[in-house]
Amino acid sequence: MVSSPRPPAKRVLPPNPRQAAVVVGAFVALLYVVQLVNSLTGGGLVRHGILPLSLAGLDGVLWAPLLHGSWPHLLGNTVPVLVLAFLAMSGGFGQFAAVTGVIWLVGGLGTWVTGGVGTAHVGASGLIFGWLAFLLVRGILNRALGQVLVSLVLFFVWGGMLWGVLPTTPGISWQGHLFGAIGGLVAAWFVARANSRGAGAGTARPRVHGGSP
Repeated sequence: MVSSPRPPAKRVLPPNPRQAAVVVGAFVALLYVVQLVNSLTGGGLVRHGILPLSLAGLDGVLWAPLLHGSWPHLLGNTVPVLVLAFLAMSGGFGQFAAVTGVIWLVGGLGTWVTGGVGTAHVGASGLIFGWLAFLLVRGILNRALGQVLVSLVLFFVWGGMLWGVLPTTPGISWQGHLFGAIGGLVAAWFVARANSRGAGAGTARPRVHGGSP
């Protein structure tokens, strides 16, 4: 009996786990370096976060996920970033970069529009909510049992975190959480469509040249 490899769209783990671990580790290390600089400047980097409805604060869409208000804020985000970003690389680094880009922009722009004038929004939580939403629904969209099982485990561990998309805790950017999650859902939909088109192309009936008609 010959076993066929798992289709790339249905993978649970990254195709190159060591490379994925290095990429995620490097990203987390960058977050710690940025927070160290932020601490040494008395929290001065926070002004580069998202400042809603301010043209001067629009560039915060690019920088906010790299900034954190405090060390406990960063420490609380570290484990989810490590786990969720690693699992989100199961489709390869190119897909991960595209998914993260969608989450980054949708989450940031949504926060800039709805975040409230006079506030500053920072933190990787939007990415975390986006990756979690992506991982929770991709298995269903891909009809992949392994991915569905992973999503159930993630929901059991971090499902309670999804309440963070509601305005329940003062001082918490629920807008960043909400639009980050929306970005993850949008990314999952695009990935599922791309996988579906790829599967359709892969099962096209081959043409044979030569011989009798």
